[in-house]
Amino acid sequence: MAANNRRMSGKKGAQVGSGGQRRRGLEGKGPTPPAEMRKGHKKNRIATAKAKQVQRRPVARGRGGKGTSELVVGRNPVVEALREGVPANTLYVQQFIDNDERVREALQLAAERGGINLMEAPRPELDRMTNGLNHQGLVLQVPPYEYAHPEDLAVAAADEGADPLIVALDGVTDPRNLGAVVRSVSAFGGHGVVVPERRAAGMTAGAWKTSAGTAARTPVARATNLTRALEQYKKAGIVVVGLAADGEVELGDLEALGGPVVVVVGSEGKGLSRLVGETCDFRVRIPMPGGAESLNAGVAAGIVLYEAARRRA
Repeated sequence: MAANNRRMSGKKGAQVGSGGQRRRGLEGKGPTPPAEMRKGHKKNRIATAKAKQVQRRPVARGRGGKGTSELVVGRNPVVEALREGVPANTLYVQQFIDNDERVREALQLAAERGGINLMEAPRPELDRMTNGLNHQGLVLQVPPYEYAHPEDLAVAAADEGADPLIVALDGVTDPRNLGAVVRSVSAFGGHGVVVPERRAAGMTAGAWKTSAGTAARTPVARATNLTRALEQYKKAGIVVVGLAADGEVELGDLEALGGPVVVVVGSEGKGLSRLVGETCDFRVRIPMPGGAESLNAGVAAGIVLYEAARRRA
């Protein structure tokens, strides 16, 4: 009763306060989120329904087959992927997330790109999706890459009236090297890249980023058996050239680069596998007067593609 009497009296003393709620209520809440993120909005319901359809949709397979969906996790990786034009179908944003610059930029980029569903999800759901990774409230779903068939690359060259210029990778497992090779193939007028189905890098978000957008116009084919794919190229009249530190022919002496050719690049450590090396028509070495033992796949492919483009010009 004493406390009640004190509260109702006009005397100064301890008062029941608002706990700062009035002051916080006057503070700004930042820019209005997109319609797709506002609960109850028609666009939010449509985006949520589309996102659920994407999650349920089975993976289709073409002649070259598809990979699996990939998740880019974390604020910086998501923003970088969106900046580089990495294909994406859904951006998941944690409910009640701290709206910093990276979150705002991710939402803006996704809205500008179009075709990317925005879906709000509680933190436990994002934890489950990412297997407990530190997603920082942002997760970007990258759809499966649609691989071409190795034959398609030669057919595309024939349609252009050009001799095929193709790069095949043997045992290259770093997606960044694959992205660098795709970029070089695009720069020097090549017709595509072939990768094995197993124990090899695929077209992940990392490969897309390294390709600097060229993966959108340079096809990557997936071969169930790389040796068999190379033999099929040989039957079609395409010369198969393998890069090897102990190759019998020096790059500058290889006249075959002026015609239809497949350049096979091995891993930096092991080089070409035995069966692939035996399948090659020529084993070629890149002269390195500086004494380096090897080059990574991206650099080696770029050097050979430049020489091929020079001869063809």
